[in-house]
Amino acid sequence: MLKKAVSHQRRVFFVDAAHFVRGAFLAYLWCFVRWVVPTGAGRQRYSVLGALDAASRVLICETTVGNVNAVTVSRLLLKLRDVHPDGPISVIWDNARYQHAALVRTMAAFAHIDLVYLPPYSPNLNLIERVWKFVKKEALANRTFADFTAFRAAIDATLAQLGAKYKDRMMTLLSHRFETLEPASDSTA
Repeated sequence: MLKKAVSHQRRVFFVDAAHFVRGAFLAYLWCFVRWVVPTGAGRQRYSVLGALDAASRVLICETTVGNVNAVTVSRLLLKLRDVHPDGPISVIWDNARYQHAALVRTMAAFAHIDLVYLPPYSPNLNLIERVWKFVKKEALANRTFADFTAFRAAIDATLAQLGAKYKDRMMTLLSHRFETLEPASDSTA
């Protein structure tokens, strides 16, 4: 499927949601005196459902301050078809419950999008997981935000600059090299 994506025979998108919770994202902290790190109160969550084009590395997102659900996924599927009206599209994602909803399957059939589910517990096979780790590091690590609006703006700014400011880093980070494991050999022989 990736070979078809690279040769422009099919659009292949790696899809997953990231749930950014406003809080302290510390990388390293060392000091002689106790230091209070300001952080947000409560559980303010910014969810980003993203679809990463396997060939072009372009990210298409659907954001919400609520939970990602079947409606959010359906909106993303329609957005993918609107951006790419011609040709086959495949979506590769994990097995989140809302991805199996009847609404999502109906919307995928309507938009002529193939759904491909990764095996359970295999986030290393989903390229977009690398994007979420990068965004957390670049936008949130070792930073505090005055309010939830500033928190969201930092995430949105990083996402918007993935194809420009961070283009070279994205091309390296999002290579199609996946680690494959061979079955364990029988040690009783």
